[in-house]
Amino acid sequence: MGMLKLSCIQIAIALLFFTQHTKSSIDTPPHPNNSIKRCIASERTALLSFRAGLSDPSDLLSSWKGDDCCQWKGVQCSNRTGNVVALDLPGSDCYHDDVSAGVLGGNINFSLIGLQHLRFLDLSCNRFNMVQIPEFLGSLHSLRYLDLSDSSFVGRIPSQLGNLSNLRYLNLNSYLGNTYSTDITRLSQLTFLEHLEMSSVNLSTVTNWVSVLNILPSLKVLLLYGCQLSTSPDSLPHSNLTSLETLSIEGNSFHKPITPNWFWDSTRLKKLIISSNKFYGPFPYEIGNMTSMVYLDLSDNNLVGMIPTNMKSLCNLEELWLMGNNVNGSVTEFFNRLPSCSWQKFRALYLSNNSLTGNLPTRLEPSLMNLIELDLGVNKLTGHVPLWVGKLTKLRLLSLYSNNLDGVIHEGHLSGLVSLEFLFLTDNSFAIKLNSTWVPPWNLSLLELGSCFLGPKFPIWLKTQTFLSILDISNTSISDIVPDWFWIMASTVDTLNMRNNRISGFLPSTMEFMSASIIDLSSNQFSGTIPKLPVNLIGLDLSRNKLYGPLPLDFGAPGLETLILYENSISGTIPPSLCKLRRLKLLDLSANNLSGSIPDCRENFNINISSLSIHTLSLKNNNLSGEFPVFLQNCQQLISLDLSYNLFSGTLPTWIGENLPSLAFLRLRYNMFYGRIPIELTNLVKLQYLDLAYNKLSGSIPKSFNRCMGMTLTGDKAGEFKNVIHAEVSIDTDKMIDYTEYFMVVTKGQERQYTREIIYMVNLDLSCNNLTGEIPEEVGTLVALKNLNLSWNGFIGKIPANIGSLVQVESLDVSHNELSGEIPTSLSVLKYLSHLNLSYNNLVGKIPSGDQLQVLGNQESMYIGNLGLCGPPLSNKCPEAGLIPTAANDHEDASDMVFYFVSMGSGYITGLWVVFFAFLFWTKWRTFCFSLYDSLYDWIMCQ
Repeated sequence: MGMLKLSCIQIAIALLFFTQHTKSSIDTPPHPNNSIKRCIASERTALLSFRAGLSDPSDLLSSWKGDDCCQWKGVQCSNRTGNVVALDLPGSDCYHDDVSAGVLGGNINFSLIGLQHLRFLDLSCNRFNMVQIPEFLGSLHSLRYLDLSDSSFVGRIPSQLGNLSNLRYLNLNSYLGNTYSTDITRLSQLTFLEHLEMSSVNLSTVTNWVSVLNILPSLKVLLLYGCQLSTSPDSLPHSNLTSLETLSIEGNSFHKPITPNWFWDSTRLKKLIISSNKFYGPFPYEIGNMTSMVYLDLSDNNLVGMIPTNMKSLCNLEELWLMGNNVNGSVTEFFNRLPSCSWQKFRALYLSNNSLTGNLPTRLEPSLMNLIELDLGVNKLTGHVPLWVGKLTKLRLLSLYSNNLDGVIHEGHLSGLVSLEFLFLTDNSFAIKLNSTWVPPWNLSLLELGSCFLGPKFPIWLKTQTFLSILDISNTSISDIVPDWFWIMASTVDTLNMRNNRISGFLPSTMEFMSASIIDLSSNQFSGTIPKLPVNLIGLDLSRNKLYGPLPLDFGAPGLETLILYENSISGTIPPSLCKLRRLKLLDLSANNLSGSIPDCRENFNINISSLSIHTLSLKNNNLSGEFPVFLQNCQQLISLDLSYNLFSGTLPTWIGENLPSLAFLRLRYNMFYGRIPIELTNLVKLQYLDLAYNKLSGSIPKSFNRCMGMTLTGDKAGEFKNVIHAEVSIDTDKMIDYTEYFMVVTKGQERQYTREIIYMVNLDLSCNNLTGEIPEEVGTLVALKNLNLSWNGFIGKIPANIGSLVQVESLDVSHNELSGEIPTSLSVLKYLSHLNLSYNNLVGKIPSGDQLQVLGNQESMYIGNLGLCGPPLSNKCPEAGLIPTAANDHEDASDMVFYFVSMGSGYITGLWVVFFAFLFWTKWRTFCFSLYDSLYDWIMCQ
């Protein structure tokens, strides 16, 4: 909402006055004989040479012809001498990169050195791309006014500008931030300088900037916004900045306490802007000494506590900006500490994004009724909105969004706000109940009522708001059919947010004539087909509605960047006209009834697909068929691709690994792809999520998966994938489109939904295919993996011994294969492992023990189907050492051992039967043995 600052208007008026005053002072009074001198020939030649070096696509200098250069556009001559004294050639594109705007470019010709009487030079807001500020400008010694701001200059600021000792005004503001200076010492020679602006010029290596500028006694205005300054001395031995009235050093990085600081000694300051500088600490008591202060901006620092009581002495204060700090305490106490002596003048109060608590004051001092801007958003305010708000008849901006306010807003709160233009009430708990016949006294530009209670009927009073550029009525409990008048009213709205209601009806057939650039109608009950889209549309979200029928044959909207249509009932094929959306970055058509193959844009439009800038494409949960989409072949910026749960077939093309270098998330599960996994797939160095489950892939796992650095390197990837999985379009803090792609990930034995946190999931899922061969040891090098699923394939051999290197893995599933050998003991060191499944293989031997393995759930089920395993948690104990089978494939040795025991047992039984029959049938043997036993017994007992 910085765009709403009144100070911007005031500065513009002041600068206009200053410019006109300077320009008027350039000329001396007319000669007494009223003779007017014509253009001097040498200076005309210099001007023509200057023009020859320029590019002028808009023909701004078409008047530069003929002999009298004093009549040319932007040229002013002295009435006394005829010398060129002013060259006023500002462009018309100060805040945009619109090359079609009226701007000059090219080079600044050395011929300007011939204009030695030049006092005024303004080349601001042009496009001198990749051109340095010429050093020879420092030789135009008569210059008093030099403005080169926002003209796309690059490189070093020439120190020769310090030779312009007559300068009063110098503006080198670098809108694009492509200029720098390592030494500003020579600026101290500009002793007459009154206005200096070097905003966005890189001064990061300049540490003595305060002491250098302290030598300029005439300096009134100093603007150094965003210069990467890092030093701010506590004080100055002697301050010469006695004329300084405006100081703006916001957007730097001082990283120090707010006090002490040198600027607190400049008590004549009228305007102080030190926002976004990483100052910290309590609010400084020194504020109370700045009795001349009119405009004070301390916002977006880390200041804590309540404002000091001596602020009451700031009797000239008109605007106070404290947003984005940690102002805490009672909001009533805060109002009590404002200077009552300035209430009549007070115009703007910005307190958003703080920690103010309590109820708003029940009454407001009558003197404060001159407020024009009041921002109390994003605090911890409670209670009802007091009625005095409706008495602020001069109020243009009212912001109470994101608090805990409740109660009811009615006509008494709004009817007196006859000057209101901007109303922000989003994210509170109050209801807005207005009589159906009530007519607002205002016609707003911005209206944000998200999460307030407006429903259930459409608010009829919106019908009168014909100047709206932003309208947010999302999540407002509206359950109604869209009235025809609404689409007429909304036809001129630029940003329209109506998501999360129960609004029904059809999208208007005249939608293509709307002015909107952003539309979010998601999570409603709109039905019917999608009409042709508005020509200026950039973002559209129609997800979670009841739309049906085919996609439009002509989307319109050539500049569309975001198209979100998931969870509808859209049918038919994807039309070739989608190929025309060359700026499309995010496309989600998932969970519809789309069928057929995806068009090949090259065949339909004969275009270079590399011009597409799509980075997120989700077509999951449809009935799409055909081969892997060829139109993706040159989409170099594609990061996330989801074709899962469709009917795609064929082999995976080798060009995936070569032509999609940015791909990080690839999800193809539940299709009918067959053939081998192409080795070229492992060339995707950023790939961290690969899901090929439930296809018909065969062959072995490529050993070169360790090329995928996304699976081998750990680290924070939030910044890298910003606006890919999650994308939003915000106006101030209000999210007009808020999209998060969801992934269903099979991990830890169940299907889980991931949203924003998917960027931290490193996944390799090849389950439910026909893959064979051994699991390559290289899988153990994918140390960033959190989920590895190779189940339901035909893998043989041993589990790689280095599987314990997967130190990040949380879920490991190799069940339902033909794996053999012992379980690697390295599994026991996986401290993050929470799910393990080795079931239904041919594993043998003792199950390894370890702290992590002992705490896993479903202990026995992890190993079921492996008859050769033993030891806890299984019931079958392992044989003693030496009797433990060595390997499942040693069947011959096992058979020999069985034969040995069977032979020994049968021999033992045969021997027993021989002895038995001898006793039974041979009397002599029986008598002899019993006599022997009796003799032995008697001998033992007698001992």
